[in-house]
Amino acid sequence: MKADKKRNKYFLIPVIVVLLALYYYIALPAINIHDASIWKFIIAIPVILLIVYVFPRIRLTKDKKNPVRMNQVHKSPVFKILAGVIILLFVIYGAGSLLSSPVINASKYQKLMTVETGEFSEEITQISYDQIPLLDRASAELLGERKMGSLVDLASQFEVASLYTQSNYKDRPVRLTPLRYADIIKWFTNHGDGIPAYIMIDMATQETELIRLDEGMKYTPYDHFGRNLYRHLRFKYPTYMFDNISFEVDDEGTPYWICSTKKFNIGLFGGQTIGNVVLCNAITGECTDYEIEDVPTWVDQVYRADLLIQLYDYYGTLKHGYINSIISQRDCLVTTNGYNYLAINDDVWVYTGVTSITSDQSNVGFVLMNQRTMETRYYEVEGAIEDSAMASAEGKVQNLGYQAAFPLLLNIDNEPTYLMALKDAAGLVKMYAMVNVQNYQIVATGNSVVECEAAYKNLMADNGIETSETSPEDVETKTVTGTIRKIAEGVIEGNSHYYLLLDASDTIYDVNVSENLSIILYNEGDSITLEYTEGSDRCKVVNISKS
Repeated sequence: MKADKKRNKYFLIPVIVVLLALYYYIALPAINIHDASIWKFIIAIPVILLIVYVFPRIRLTKDKKNPVRMNQVHKSPVFKILAGVIILLFVIYGAGSLLSSPVINASKYQKLMTVETGEFSEEITQISYDQIPLLDRASAELLGERKMGSLVDLASQFEVASLYTQSNYKDRPVRLTPLRYADIIKWFTNHGDGIPAYIMIDMATQETELIRLDEGMKYTPYDHFGRNLYRHLRFKYPTYMFDNISFEVDDEGTPYWICSTKKFNIGLFGGQTIGNVVLCNAITGECTDYEIEDVPTWVDQVYRADLLIQLYDYYGTLKHGYINSIISQRDCLVTTNGYNYLAINDDVWVYTGVTSITSDQSNVGFVLMNQRTMETRYYEVEGAIEDSAMASAEGKVQNLGYQAAFPLLLNIDNEPTYLMALKDAAGLVKMYAMVNVQNYQIVATGNSVVECEAAYKNLMADNGIETSETSPEDVETKTVTGTIRKIAEGVIEGNSHYYLLLDASDTIYDVNVSENLSIILYNEGDSITLEYTEGSDRCKVVNISKS
């Protein structure tokens, strides 16, 4: 009998080891004292051992001839050691959490982000509209699903992933998302070839492309076993704590996973920023580890937007300590309840307004935060908060029932201006609105951004605000003749547009097909004469004639 009990005891050891190994394989905690998951894993070990030790002895209390009371189990050295280890681990974990909190380290949290103050009119120049993401994420998702629905050969096996990473691809603001296996059965039948494509959505023109790959992506979050991205990364980098994992492509269109790692600067679990970045080739699984300053410039998403906003909130609210941020709230500033993106100098910057923590009616300024470098600039611009501007724009088209997307802040003739898309009930962009930040009663709308801008400048002139252009009639019409170097098609507000590049020029010419139907007769290499009006770097064509 004793020999059987001894064999059962030794049999439990490999069972426990297998269970712990299975837990590690599934949960994938980083072997790092700063990772809360590894603490749960470590605490689980003595808890399981304690259960294994106590449970069979509790059962013996039913044996009336040889009773073992619970208090006898409590007194055993093994129980005391295991219980003491569990309590000690909980105390260390709890103390580590407390000593890492802003309550004790307000000054350290406030200094996590360095903020530079800039001059709006000097540093924020008027951006070309083909560099502005006029769509929001929800609109991009609609376009992605619509594109997927038109692909008969792929729709039955794959679906669109929900990532939609905001990126800047060759000076174009785009959203990128891969396809994913439709279900586990589809994975079994297709994982040999991998995921064959990803979707790229131009956030300025609404052009949606399916980019097919010569070789499929075999390392993704949607794969299983060793090819699952998180497991692949964990076994290569067992001590790394991965934070944001985004999907991007390099300048040649090769898909990569941008895997940022957490860095805790305060105590065990506090003051998170980003330590370094692992780039994982989605096709081959090859990984390269970079320090922040060495990350390739084509990478955009190193710091996720909500992490940057959290760091700025620490900077704005903890200037005079934690108690002040809760009670008197003197000089406390916080970000507003939304954000958007701008593509500037081949980087993606997060935009959000800044308001006093005691006021929800007006902004005192706004910040731009670089998602690759964490560079942060604050601009003092007083005016209406975004919610007020959105409500003002919606009031302008209340008869149509359109809803405003979260706005961007632009420089229109040195006037801080909110630009936002107006969407119908189906989530489709129908119009655009511009609202003056300092006087949100000045609201202009238009079916295109160019039309909206012209109406906005007229309104500013009517209100005594000087502009460089007060009327679309004042714009000079010019003529150009050349050979079509490149031609691309897009759809804006349901209207087809052709975008032309002529030889020896990088100017983009925008042709509305409904106004110039003859454009469909032209191809690359054809000669063409255009009459156009200038609008930033993209020119609106008003007439076409044979050259």
